[in-house]
Amino acid sequence: MNSILVIDDDDQLRISFCKLLKEENYSVIGAASGEAGIEIVKQNALDLIILDMRLPGINGMETFKRIKNIDSKLPVILVTAFGTTELAIEATKLGAYDYVLKPFDVPEMLNLIKQAIEAGYFMRSPVEVDAAPDKQSGDAIIGQSKLMQNVYKAIGRVSQTDASVLIRGASGTGKELVARAVYQHGIRSDKAFLVINCVAIPENLLESELFGYEKGAFTGASQRHIGKIEQADTGTVFLDEIGDMPLNIQAKILRLLQEKSIERLGGGETIPVDVRIIAATNKNLEEAIEEGKFREDLYFRLKVVTIELPPLRDRPEDIKGLISYFMFKFSNELKIDNPGIKAEALTLLNRYDWPGNIRELSNLIQKVLIFNRGAPISSADLEQIINKKEKIQLPGEIELSTIKEWVRQLLADKAKKYSFDDFIDTISSLVVAEALKVTNGNRSQAAKLLSVSRPTLHAKIDKYNIKLKTEISD
Repeated sequence: MNSILVIDDDDQLRISFCKLLKEENYSVIGAASGEAGIEIVKQNALDLIILDMRLPGINGMETFKRIKNIDSKLPVILVTAFGTTELAIEATKLGAYDYVLKPFDVPEMLNLIKQAIEAGYFMRSPVEVDAAPDKQSGDAIIGQSKLMQNVYKAIGRVSQTDASVLIRGASGTGKELVARAVYQHGIRSDKAFLVINCVAIPENLLESELFGYEKGAFTGASQRHIGKIEQADTGTVFLDEIGDMPLNIQAKILRLLQEKSIERLGGGETIPVDVRIIAATNKNLEEAIEEGKFREDLYFRLKVVTIELPPLRDRPEDIKGLISYFMFKFSNELKIDNPGIKAEALTLLNRYDWPGNIRELSNLIQKVLIFNRGAPISSADLEQIINKKEKIQLPGEIELSTIKEWVRQLLADKAKKYSFDDFIDTISSLVVAEALKVTNGNRSQAAKLLSVSRPTLHAKIDKYNIKLKTEISD
C-alpha cells in the first residue's frame, strides 16, 4: 500500500482529502504545517507528498526545498492558488513532479497521483542486473546467456556516459527495465528520471506534456505549465515507444538533441535544457524512415548507442532462471508459499516459442499462481494458457443467446445510434473490471493478466470510469 503525506493548513480540506485518499486504499498522513511535514518525512518511508504552497511558518517553497534535501527522489505534487502559481512553477523547475490549481478536479488529481507514485518508483526502486533468479523479489534483469551478457556489457559501458541511448526489441523483452538500469547506474542517477509513453498519451496532449505551454496557448491554458522535459533538467527522460511519436514532435526532439533547448507551446522564448534522452521502440525504424513515418536525422541522433534486446525464443537457456525468478517474485507478492514447478511443466515451457517474450512468461506464471491451489505447477495447469491456438471460449448457449438478444435490441433502437466502438467499449469495460476484481484491485497484476502495459490499463480505467472499493495500489 502506497503511503502519501498531505501538507495543508486548511483543516477541512486536508481532512476531507485524506479521507478520500484512504477510500482509494492509500496509507495517508496529514500535516498542518511545513515544519510538521518535514518531521514526518524524516521519520517515515513515503511514496508521495502533496504540498500546499501557502503555509504558516515556513512557506511551501521552503518546505519543498527541505524535503528535497532529505530525499531528492521523493515525488512532490504542489497544490496552489493563482497567487502562488509562479512559486509552483519555480518549484517544478527544481524537481516537483507537477502542480495543480485549487479547486482541483478529483479524478484528474487521482490520476496524477498514480503517475507521480509510479515515477517515484522508477527513480527509487533499483533494477538488479544479472541477478540471481531465486533471490530477487524486486525488479531484475535475468539471464546468463551470451546474448544477455552482451546487454549487461552495453549497460555498463553506456551508463558512465551522457550519450543518447536507443533500446530496441520486440514487445515484452524488458526495454523499460534496461532504461531504468542505464539511469540508475549512470552519472545522473541522483537526478530526475521521467518516463513518457508516446503511445499512452493522446497525440493532441503529447506535445504539451513534453514541452509545456504558455498562458493562452490554447483553450483552457489559463496558466503557464512546465513540461516534463524542462522539469527533468539535468536529469534523464525515457521516451518509450518513440517509433510511434508524431513527426511534428520528432522535429522538436531533434532540436532538443542538437541545440539542448526547447520552446513551450504558445511561447517564443528559447529555454536551455540539459537532459539525457533514452528512447525505446519495438518498431523497425529503418522501414519507418522509408515510409516517411520517422525522421532519419532523429534516428541517427538517437542511436549514438544502441542496445538490442533479444527475443526470448533466441535465449532458451534463460527460461528456467526466469521461471524461478517469477515464481519467487509473485509468490512473495501474493503472500503464498512458492509451490514449485514439475519437470514436465518446465519441459513444456522450454518448447514454447514465446511470441510475447518475457512479459508473456511473467503473465503466465502470475496467472497460474493466482488460480492454482498451492500444488506444484503441472503441465495441465499450463496447457490451456500457452496453447497458441487457444481462443476465448464463448459462454454457453443460454448466455450467448442473451448476449445476441441484447445486441439486437440495441441495434433496433431507432432513437439511438450505437457504433461498433460503443459495443466494444461495453465489453472492454466489463473485462477490465473483472480483471481488477480477480486481482483484488491491484492494477499491476490486472495489467499482467490482460497482457497490457500499466499505462494502457490506467487509461482504460479512466476511460470507463471503473471504481472498485477493494482497489489497492500498484
